Amino acid sequence: MKTMIKALTAAALGVAASVAQAADDVTLQLKWVTQAQFAGYYVALDKGFYDEENLNVTIKPGGPDIAPAQVIAGGGADVVLDWMPSALASREKGLALVNIAQPFKSSGMMLTCRKDAGVSSPEDFKDKTLGVWFFGNEYPFLSWMSKLGLATDGSDGGVTVLKQGFNVDPILQGQAACVSTMTYNEYWQIIDAGLTEDDLVVFKYEDQGVATLEDGMYVLEDNLKDPAFEDKMVRFVRASMKGWKYAEANPTDAAMIVLDNDASGAQTEEHQTRMMFEIAKLTKGTNGALDPADYERTVESLMSGGSDPVITKAPEGAWTHAITDKALN
Repeated sequence: MKTMIKALTAAALGVAASVAQAADDVTLQLKWVTQAQFAGYYVALDKGFYDEENLNVTIKPGGPDIAPAQVIAGGGADVVLDWMPSALASREKGLALVNIAQPFKSSGMMLTCRKDAGVSSPEDFKDKTLGVWFFGNEYPFLSWMSKLGLATDGSDGGVTVLKQGFNVDPILQGQAACVSTMTYNEYWQIIDAGLTEDDLVVFKYEDQGVATLEDGMYVLEDNLKDPAFEDKMVRFVRASMKGWKYAEANPTDAAMIVLDNDASGAQTEEHQTRMMFEIAKLTKGTNGALDPADYERTVESLMSGGSDPVITKAPEGAWTHAITDKALN
């Protein structure tokens, strides 16, 4: 009888230990496809940083038909990566997204133009066709054009907006004088296609005073009221930032980890390595805690749209240091 009791006790303790050690599931929705833009998360997964925090993390790639805000609204993710203009616009429309960490300190967004299209300065945008990304990525552009006093409806003296696919074909085929690019991706696609740096002029949004924050981590406000969820996010942010700082310090290794996780097989070593070196410039200088000054700059830019601003009032509760204060200190 005693032997049976000991056996049952041991089994019960074994089950309890198993339950105690069960990793917490976290689903992360990326803003775009698997690439070095998201290296920090893949590094954290590959190097076991999430395992160290007792987390079982699933990373879901994005794509042209995937809007992170819609995914989290539908319960498809615990945390999403999004640009702040899109997140704040979603919040004003009723989806209470909250920024819990900001790995990207600088903006990589640019408008890249052909010199032979007659563009050498923003004043030359008048009466030109400009390629613009949508699905929430258009907001920084619209703020910039409003600041320049340029209508975006194709009227005389304004600009014609070409809804740009996630490629650079319009500038290569002469359909647009300028297209949207990122410092780490599409700009180099133009170069690889045969145009040279001397053929182009680039306008970085940061240099134009309309830079907005990109690739922040967002969760639903109501979820943060749950202490268990908050604790899970503290561990997730801590491991993710460890991954980001590793990627920043070891860009070549990080690029290889990204390639190992690219199920599509569409990425190349050359492009991902180059991208990672550019991404490291954008994550440099931050530990992942949102800088309130950067947030205020973004909000000011989004509200400066004259009669048609991206957001109509300063948001309340759109970001928190509650997670990073616990994760990073």
